Amino acid sequence: MEASCVSVTGELALILEQPYGFSWNRIAPILEELVATEGLAIEGADDVARAAFRYGAAGAGFSKLMVLAASERSGAHPLHTFDRKEARLEGVSLL
Repeated sequence: MEASCVSVTGELALILEQPYGFSWNRIAPILEELVATEGLAIEGADDVARAAFRYGAAGAGFSKLMVLAASERSGAHPLHTFDRKEARLEGVSLL
């Protein structure tokens, strides 16, 4: 079994979005397929899947959605942020 660090999935989303110009509706299925790939163990796979599902519709970057997914998993509600855009997400509160 192979392992992938959570930061690698975030970097993958960022690279596909910025240098390659992929839209969220192309990136989200790639991340979902990566998580579903048999024989590949993804660190925080549930968080990656949750963030990929929200990606695009949420209006936030994938890495911020990963932080939100991790906070939900750990029971840290709401997630507090200084980012006004991120604060529009359900489960996020502006400080």
